[in-house]
Amino acid sequence: MAGNMDKALYQAPQGVVDLEGAEPEIEIEIEDPEAVRIGLGDLEIELSKSESGEEGEEFDSNLAEYMDERELQSLGEELVEDFGKDTMDRKEWIQTYVDGLKLLGLKYEERTEPWQGACGVFHPMLTESVVRFQSEAMMETFPAQGPVKTQIIGKDTVQVQESATRVREDMNYQLTEVMNEYRPEHEKLLWSLPLAGSAFKKVYYDPSLGRQTAMFVPAEDIVVPYGASSLERAERVTHVMRKTENEILKLQDAGFYRDIELGEPTKELDDIEKQKSEEMGMSAIQDDRYRILEMNVDLNLKGFEHKNKEGEPTGIALPYIVTLEKGTRKILAIRRNWYEDDKLHLKRQHFVHYQYIPGFGFYGYGLIHLIGGYAKSATMLIRQLVDAGTLSNLPGGLKARGLRIKGDDTPIAPGEFRDVDVPSGSIRDNILPLPYKEPSQVLLTLLNQIIAEGRAFASSGDMKVSDMSSQAPVGTTLAILERTLKVMTAVQSRLHYAMKQEFKLLKAIIADYTPEEYEYEPVEGSRRAKKSDYDAVDVIPVSDPNAATMAQKIVQYQAVLQLAQSAPQLYNLPMLHRQMIEVLGIKNAAKLVPVEDDAVPTDPVQENQNILMGKPVKAFIEQDHQAHIATHMSMMQNPKIAALVGQNPQAQAMQAAMLAHVNEHLGFEYRRQIEQQLGGILPTEEQNKQVPPEVAAQIAQAVAQASQALLQRDTQEAQQQQAQQQMQDPVLQMQMQELQLKMKELELKAQKQQIDAAEKADRIRVEEARIAAQKEIAAMQVGATAAAAKDKLSKQMELEGMKMGVAIAKDRSQASRPQSQPPRQPPRNK
Repeated sequence: MAGNMDKALYQAPQGVVDLEGAEPEIEIEIEDPEAVRIGLGDLEIELSKSESGEEGEEFDSNLAEYMDERELQSLGEELVEDFGKDTMDRKEWIQTYVDGLKLLGLKYEERTEPWQGACGVFHPMLTESVVRFQSEAMMETFPAQGPVKTQIIGKDTVQVQESATRVREDMNYQLTEVMNEYRPEHEKLLWSLPLAGSAFKKVYYDPSLGRQTAMFVPAEDIVVPYGASSLERAERVTHVMRKTENEILKLQDAGFYRDIELGEPTKELDDIEKQKSEEMGMSAIQDDRYRILEMNVDLNLKGFEHKNKEGEPTGIALPYIVTLEKGTRKILAIRRNWYEDDKLHLKRQHFVHYQYIPGFGFYGYGLIHLIGGYAKSATMLIRQLVDAGTLSNLPGGLKARGLRIKGDDTPIAPGEFRDVDVPSGSIRDNILPLPYKEPSQVLLTLLNQIIAEGRAFASSGDMKVSDMSSQAPVGTTLAILERTLKVMTAVQSRLHYAMKQEFKLLKAIIADYTPEEYEYEPVEGSRRAKKSDYDAVDVIPVSDPNAATMAQKIVQYQAVLQLAQSAPQLYNLPMLHRQMIEVLGIKNAAKLVPVEDDAVPTDPVQENQNILMGKPVKAFIEQDHQAHIATHMSMMQNPKIAALVGQNPQAQAMQAAMLAHVNEHLGFEYRRQIEQQLGGILPTEEQNKQVPPEVAAQIAQAVAQASQALLQRDTQEAQQQQAQQQMQDPVLQMQMQELQLKMKELELKAQKQQIDAAEKADRIRVEEARIAAQKEIAAMQVGATAAAAKDKLSKQMELEGMKMGVAIAKDRSQASRPQSQPPRQPPRNK
């Protein structure tokens, strides 16, 4: 393309010149070999190859339309040779399968050995096991209400639950009403699976039908190379299809196949097809249909190579689906087998592998491999016993040459006598019967032993429940069932896993190709929520991988019910009974046994009615819980209602249900009051699962403080209420009146005592005043006496002083005289 361009093919647009009239300079930049950018002045032209590979080719296009015919022919030759090698690798497997199909006994065998008309019966051990498995598996995997249930992905909310309900109803509607072929194809799979050990489902979008489809593919039509262990790891997976000329013309007209001439079909039949047609009573000589090989293979196609970031081919083979006609080896279509937005180019899966018993290689083991030898031996023994009985009842022998019997040698009918020509002697002397024995008891015993072991190995024998004691515990019965059905339970689990993979493929196609609206009005939610619904939920089979039969499920539920009798408070008995009713296959189990989750917010009177009628009730956080509690308690305390309810045998159950419902309201009311104390809303149970531990610890501390505050407030209110209630008691009122009278008496006594005390205090004050006055008078008298004595003393002292002065003066005068005689002492004052 771009690499072959030597010069510009078109003139530059008018006006793209400089001011001087010179031609603009052309710049060519090649960043990618598949893309070229041409700069022409201010104009840029970019030429690039389409992302898919060729110009005009889209991602989902038929790549064979863009490839060279010689390359296609070479590729077709190579792929057909690889298919031939893969077919030869499983030749022994095919032979074993063909030999096993003969043991089904669907067609009576006309035998000529050891004589004409010998017994050609087949023992039905193999067929019986297949029919039993098909019947049980069909009832388990495809019940009347549909084979699909949903599983919520991520957070469980009301909206997601409604989406799950819509998806479950839509998927079951698609599989039971729209896809009319699904149930017959599924039954074919369940017939072929136990025989061959492997069976396949092909899930794809059928443009001719305009919808998804899931077709059964027998094991012989899926061919893989030797050494492949699974569909995902197989280097090459070939689906052998048979299409009529008209079907191919339709696909060619729709553009799905290349419009090429295929010539006449090869009309070949393989051994398995021949044997199957014989078992169905048809004589297949040739097949007028084309044999189409659809190969899921990794290829490195020229022109569509895998490239690295630099745009260089890496040589890595990518997954493709190549469709070719085996006889002419002409390729009809080549398409990419990965999602367009998948940068890893991972192979898409369109097949689901169902296995009966996984074996050493790719294909599983079926009943042909497991009990084929038992079925063959049982067939041989039963034929010997029947032939021995035939010979014993209608023996042959030797007769004389001349003995003639009228009517030739035809058997003699009961009550018939014929004429006999005896050459000589008696008839006894001319006839010698051979000594045939009766059917051997040893062979019969051996036959019964082989049949018993074969059935036990195939898990098709009936469990003798009648041999068990009627008083046997449920656990004993369950243990016997588990041991008997262990093999079938494992097969059922594999079947469940494969169906889950099939439903995932169907879900992806339905979500991608179906319109936005449902084709019917959903029970819940809006009609325009289909694609978003499928993104929010997952689809799984309704079958139980842990229980193969209904009897096993019923015994399991009986064991749980027996445990619930010892501790009923630990179990949700309504839900347990509803699930058991659903297991029994009874319709409208939700109406027969309503559970608490079915309840809707109602007024308190309706809740009282539901409790009286034994219906489940449920409290909701948005209700007025105080009003509900008051209404419920008033009904319980109503004497007329209590008298009537007391005559009911279920009175205790009703009372327990009412108290439990009141406690539920009480819990919500306590939560609301805690939230009022906190000033916020606490996280719900689902939100608590996502709360970090450190945040949960902070919430717990805040709730603890709020609960203490609520406790103090409620304690005070309770005390006040208790005091108010006590005030309304007549006895208490009389006691209060007596107390008031006593209080008044005490008050009068106290007043009298106060008056007496006051009078006494006055007397004391008067006495104290008198004493104080007397004290003052006495003090005054003492003071006067003391003053008088003081004056008298001072006067005496003055007198003494004067006398002493006179004496001193005399002494001085005498001293001045000559001393003749001592002076006289002055007299002492008394």
